Amino acid sequence: MDATLTSRIETEAKALGFELVRVAMVGGKSDPTLQIMAERPETGQLDLGDCEALSRRVSDILDAMEAEGRDPVEGAYRLEVSSPGIDRPLTRLKDYSDWQGHEARLRLSREVDGAKQVTGDILGVEGETIEISGSQGARRIPYDAIHSAKLLLTDRLIAATMPLSTEGADELEPQEED
Repeated sequence: MDATLTSRIETEAKALGFELVRVAMVGGKSDPTLQIMAERPETGQLDLGDCEALSRRVSDILDAMEAEGRDPVEGAYRLEVSSPGIDRPLTRLKDYSDWQGHEARLRLSREVDGAKQVTGDILGVEGETIEISGSQGARRIPYDAIHSAKLLLTDRLIAATMPLSTEGADELEPQEED
């Protein structure tokens, strides 16, 4: 992703009181989507109004850049602004500290101790190294060796993550047994 565009998006997110989690082009050629994930630092989430506000600000930036002849994304694409969700990507070093004790899957850009992928509980961060404990025991993974990482959906993660609001959620209705 273009560093200038990411910086402009981050400035707008910060102006709204959000932290930028990720900016990425996803969907390939068939469904190109500029995906922006952000969160409120105090909750780790965004509500629909937050997403709308950031989406409008980013749309204005993209329109202005295009009008200046500096379109940062070639061709047609969708803009998607969201909260990172419960099984969120881990994109910043601080994410590993914030989510210590939870299970994650790390895909590595190079082999570390014979592995290109590591799954396990995040034990902590020391400097620029993440310690993770999985089926192969504890491993120390240099942050710069991580290509991508995300939390895995577990009962422990669900219990630790409370939604901002359940308004609009479907009501559970009792079902009669046959």
